[in-house]
Amino acid sequence: MEFNTIIYEVEDRIATVTLNRPDRLNAWNVEMMSELIEAFGLADTDDDVRVIIVTGAGRGFCAGADLSGGPSFTGRKVEAPTGVPRDKAGQFTLTVFENTKPVIAAINGPAV
Repeated sequence: MEFNTIIYEVEDRIATVTLNRPDRLNAWNVEMMSELIEAFGLADTDDDVRVIIVTGAGRGFCAGADLSGGPSFTGRKVEAPTGVPRDKAGQFTLTVFENTKPVIAAINGPAV
């Protein structure tokens, strides 16, 4: 699977998801959040994956939200299964929470 803002690799039953915008200290944007949701879905449904590790490329884990795109960086709110509107960041949080695999954050450098 090809992604633009993350790297997704599976080796030795470990899925490694690397935030890959080192020039922006891996700041989140709408594309990254969508790709993270997709990558966690891939790992969750892959019986060969036993654990997911999330890390960042370069000198920082994640600088937080990339606000260079304006105030709507989180994307349009959608209805969640609970009936509560969620933005993309909320959707990603639910994806991690509902995932059946353990998730480890290998935090390297600044993390916001």
